[in-house]
Amino acid sequence: MTWLLWVLLLGYIGLSLALYRLFPRANRPAIHALIPGYNMWVVAELVGRKGSYSLLLLIPYFNMIWFAGLMVDLARSFNRFGFFEHVLAVVASWGYFGWLGTQEPVYRGPILVEEREWQAKLAAAEKAKDQREIRKLRAQEPFAKPQLRDWTEAAIFAIFAAALIRLLLIESYIIPTPSMEGNLNVGDFLFVSKVNYGLRLPETILMLPLVHNRAPVVNAESYIDGAGLPYRRLPALEAIDRYDPVVFNVPSGDSVYIFPYRTYSANDYEMGNIDANAQQQIRNGSVDLVTRPVDKKDHYVKRAVGLPGETLQIRDRQLIINGERIPDPENIQFLYDITFSGPPNQTNWSDMGISQDDWQQASATRYVMYLDEDQLESLRAGDPSASIDFYDQTEPNGVRLYPHSAKYFGDWTVDNYGPITIPARGMTITLDERNYELYWRPIKVYENNPSFERQGGKFYLDGQEITEYTFRQDYYWMMGDNRHNSEDSRVWGFVPEDHILGKPLFIWFSVKEGSLFNGVNWDRIFRSASKQGD
Repeated sequence: MTWLLWVLLLGYIGLSLALYRLFPRANRPAIHALIPGYNMWVVAELVGRKGSYSLLLLIPYFNMIWFAGLMVDLARSFNRFGFFEHVLAVVASWGYFGWLGTQEPVYRGPILVEEREWQAKLAAAEKAKDQREIRKLRAQEPFAKPQLRDWTEAAIFAIFAAALIRLLLIESYIIPTPSMEGNLNVGDFLFVSKVNYGLRLPETILMLPLVHNRAPVVNAESYIDGAGLPYRRLPALEAIDRYDPVVFNVPSGDSVYIFPYRTYSANDYEMGNIDANAQQQIRNGSVDLVTRPVDKKDHYVKRAVGLPGETLQIRDRQLIINGERIPDPENIQFLYDITFSGPPNQTNWSDMGISQDDWQQASATRYVMYLDEDQLESLRAGDPSASIDFYDQTEPNGVRLYPHSAKYFGDWTVDNYGPITIPARGMTITLDERNYELYWRPIKVYENNPSFERQGGKFYLDGQEITEYTFRQDYYWMMGDNRHNSEDSRVWGFVPEDHILGKPLFIWFSVKEGSLFNGVNWDRIFRSASKQGD
């Protein structure tokens, strides 16, 4: 962050010095170029805008577009119309205008005023239907550009505008896995608002536009790590309520192994939650460990089932908050072990919303299936003699589930989990061995306390012994609606507030089972993404 500020500061100083030589060519005092802020006011006037237009440069992120426009218009006001010169005027303004000052350029006047005057004459001729004057004006157009350049500039502007909208307002996502199935299905395309839960201002700024963390074709990270801004979030339009679907950066995604078919975190590897082929490649050193900043971790969408400060339990698949049973969201799914009375008729399974990814065949009549209550009742009605049981999930997790401590939490399972208290801003905990296992990662990693450590049963922060800790941000507990087919907080723990990205708004397109070749789910298009049921 420090070096980035120095780069920006030196760039601004360099541009000011370049303008010192350029301003006299436009009959403006050179000293005005050295007055911070006012020099941009002068630039706005030189290109034909009001000086107050320069105040738009104070608006974060949007100022990139205003600055680019000012620099291009300044070059044009000095008779420089080359495409590549305009590119240099934006990306290396201090160097370009420094060079231009040595070329004895001629200031033709405010280019935007000249353009407006020509456009006014053309509009008057068109209104009068004076074809001769129209042809004359078009033939003498001082700003005519080849069509290819017009298309190129329009494309560049469209990319920048789309990138800015994606960065600050709304982004599109596709559901790739069935962890929220029944409510958000594989193949659903979502529009996600970044402002409802408070706009998280971008932190990583040197990156390719319109991609998240992996660049296509080259299959490499799409950003330069280390060039970042501190975490900032604007006020929220609404609070996160229980069972709200939330898009967030997966907390364990800061260190990952990337494979063509999926990404595994370092935590997945350490806990054994990884396939044998991937394990072997990591052991052989053929796959590198990639570290990512918070805003470049992979995106997940889950439901906020536990809120800051609450104590959460799961008992026999039932969610319990602060000792009270909480009703399940609609269309919640579990894994069932079903033995049909004979080979089942699968022809209508797709109509029930049961995809091929939702079941595995163990024998001619025995199936293991992810189902919601309606699907289960439909199967039961079709075969009343079928034997239906919850699939056995009672084997203790050892270290596979969060917080990965066999000593204190080794008997927890996905169906019988907790109790676990979710940290809240201002909440203070007493540090002991058990709480250390529960909360060391939020304290050390998410709250940026790299010096936090345990030594001989004592706890230290910045070299000083501490016996308690007060959290600085809120945390959430996220789970998928497909409770037995979801990698969620039961695997990687709490989701910090600074990892929250946005709120799904609606499904704008949907393909069956994630493939257009299977058809379009027309009944899901424009369906609310926050609505629990159909």
